[in-house]
Amino acid sequence: MNIHHAAAVGDDWSEVKAELERAFHMSRRAAQAEESFVFVVHNDDLLGRRGAGNAIVATGLLSAARTAAIEGSRKGWTANVIAHDEGTPAEVVQRWAARMLESDGVTGEVIRLGPGHLGKALP
Repeated sequence: MNIHHAAAVGDDWSEVKAELERAFHMSRRAAQAEESFVFVVHNDDLLGRRGAGNAIVATGLLSAARTAAIEGSRKGWTANVIAHDEGTPAEVVQRWAARMLESDGVTGEVIRLGPGHLGKALP
């Protein structure tokens, strides 16, 4: 499965760069195979609550997914982000990530999971 779970990093640039490179390599392999992919990040990282390094990774992956979604939409594959809260069960995150890999047409989206988020519902 083409799912990249972003690892927590410190504020050291080499850690940030290594994590972004891991995600890049996974997404490039998926795109070259014309397969969908999903980045999984912590919701607090998108909001900058767990340090600058984690925020750079999470927002970078969101931007990368949205950029890739443009290319994928022309070729029939998708790129999305799952953002989960602390305590969201791993099986819930995995189920949603798998759902996004199978989804037709939903691309470039961030899906937020966990009790701290109320928002739109997907069919």
